[in-house]
Amino acid sequence: MSKLFICGTPIGNIKDITIHCLEILKEVDIIACEDTRQTLKLLNFYGIKKKLVSYHEHNKKIAGENILKLLNSGKNVAYVSDAGMPCISDPGADLVVFARENSFDVEIIPGPSAFTTAIALSGLNTKQFVFEGFIEQKKRAEFINRIKYEKRPTIIYEAPHRLLKTLQFLSNELEDRNLFLARELTKIHEEIFYGTIDETIKFLTENPPRGEYVILIYGAKNDENFDEMSIAEHVKFYLQNNYDLKSAIKNVARDRNISKSQVYSVVHKS
Repeated sequence: MSKLFICGTPIGNIKDITIHCLEILKEVDIIACEDTRQTLKLLNFYGIKKKLVSYHEHNKKIAGENILKLLNSGKNVAYVSDAGMPCISDPGADLVVFARENSFDVEIIPGPSAFTTAIALSGLNTKQFVFEGFIEQKKRAEFINRIKYEKRPTIIYEAPHRLLKTLQFLSNELEDRNLFLARELTKIHEEIFYGTIDETIKFLTENPPRGEYVILIYGAKNDENFDEMSIAEHVKFYLQNNYDLKSAIKNVARDRNISKSQVYSVVHKS
């Protein structure tokens, strides 16, 4: 039976690819990709000649149906994103669901990811972290509400033409928070920068943004002593800071290392 393969490809250095991935790309009948030009560079480097079909955010419904027809006809299909591990900030997850809903097997061929590479390079204590991907411009207020009191590092992606605007927004909302900024990871011109948000803005004003960036936002340093609050007061603290009740309960449970049901029980009684 035909199968859909989700293949991780290099994020920068073209040699950062697994032997398994190369074997699969050589063996499948069709390769679906976000940008055929980008994927062609990779295939040409390794001497792989395959038919490419386009599958991206703007054509995923029609392209997904065409990929399903290929699978139905007995063809094995590989999907690759422009760079890194698919299904992270790209429409690959929709393709996985589509294939499974139609009873086709899906096999993952793991590969590198920009945000995990940045985490390792940053040196931050990242036993726990929050990954937000690209911030939806119309939902920036919701994003800030989620991370304003978040003690874990938060990781986002940003395009060069929006980067300074996004950093200015973060400066206005998060005050003097530290950042780790990275671009061109694993490439010759890899660039990283540590500093406050305002220091990062100054650096990028002098060194105009190029390429997509990974940004690690350091966790909040809460001055609030939650141990001295009752659970009800703790919930009220988050509600007064524009969190909805569900988010407030989740945060209180995390802060106090207790279950959400315990917090909900207190809220319900009050």
